[in-house]
Amino acid sequence: MAANFKDKAAIVGIANTDFSKNSGRSETQLAAECVAAALRDAGLKPSDVDGMTTFTMDTNDEIEVARAVGIGDLSFYSRVPHGGGAGTGLIHQAVMAIASGAAEVVVCYRALNGRSGHRFSSGVSGAITTADALHWGWYTPYGLLTPASWVAMYTQRYMHITGATKDSLFEVAWTTRNHAATNPAAFFYGKTFDRAEYDAQKKIVDPLSLYDCCQESDGGSCVILTTPERARDLKQPGVLVKGVGQAAAANMESMTSFYRPEIAAIPSMDLAAQQAYAQSGLTPDDIDAAIIYDAFSSIVHWQLESWGFCKKGEAHDFIMDGSLRLDGRLPFNTHGGQLSEAYIHGVNGIVEATKLVRGTSVNQPKKTVNHALVTSGVGVPTGGAILGKM
Repeated sequence: MAANFKDKAAIVGIANTDFSKNSGRSETQLAAECVAAALRDAGLKPSDVDGMTTFTMDTNDEIEVARAVGIGDLSFYSRVPHGGGAGTGLIHQAVMAIASGAAEVVVCYRALNGRSGHRFSSGVSGAITTADALHWGWYTPYGLLTPASWVAMYTQRYMHITGATKDSLFEVAWTTRNHAATNPAAFFYGKTFDRAEYDAQKKIVDPLSLYDCCQESDGGSCVILTTPERARDLKQPGVLVKGVGQAAAANMESMTSFYRPEIAAIPSMDLAAQQAYAQSGLTPDDIDAAIIYDAFSSIVHWQLESWGFCKKGEAHDFIMDGSLRLDGRLPFNTHGGQLSEAYIHGVNGIVEATKLVRGTSVNQPKKTVNHALVTSGVGVPTGGAILGKM
């Protein structure tokens, strides 16, 4: 039975800090900046907030961010694990809190110095003190030390069984860069590339080269949710959460499906999509635009299939038809994505999905966006959300 989350909460405030490779300030300051800016966007006061949620991989304690911003008593706080898989998990937590009455105004934030501080691309070499060492120990001795190496492994398998080629990986990376080039907030604003430049980049782990891999970024992003009733009286048009799914499929493992019969699969995203569609009563045909988690260009392929925009194994053809371009069937990552705007573990993508429904993206499609999809990272326990107009 599908959870009854449809239209129980609305996004009313959004904000990003600037994105850079060296922010020059602490992660706590970045968090406070984006939370305060999102409150201003919504027309809310810090004292209105009674709930906060973020990632387990965030160094910013809720109570410290609350104190810095001027937020008072909290009746709800939580943290979602699994890195990029947590992005829409924040929305999941906020909706549950609002629908149950645990909180009325919930701040969802993520802030990190992902380039000048801890670099997630460094992988798992060195001291490992978590339970994840149980499975990392099977493949790190063979050089599979980083997210890029893990994703490259099952990308090779996917390309082998589907016939996908580097052409569709280029199309994903090129499309996101073109969107970033017209987005003043993006790190790669004004900087496009062609196929020759793409092909000339150094290999990271075959078949992934530099432009197939997301950035390392400093910055922060925040979205604020409240009840639809309260949303109607606020500064910005509310954007309803029509459905939000979260799933960890059987035999889950961090960043890979190495324990499963088929490694070129992401069943957790399949389950999350089923949940979100069941809650919303919508189908893939109802989705007008998408923000698809693009830590690597190839993972877009699986997600297009999970969410039903094409059949299993047919994402390459869907992409090569120009479907992801601004004038295509599914305009996607209109901010430039994590490949070309910034890598804030996908929370900047939730900001962009909200803008698409509001009609305020710098790369707003010509067609009306009544419903936008936003997804979290793949290979890990993950999720996705469908946003729509009030």
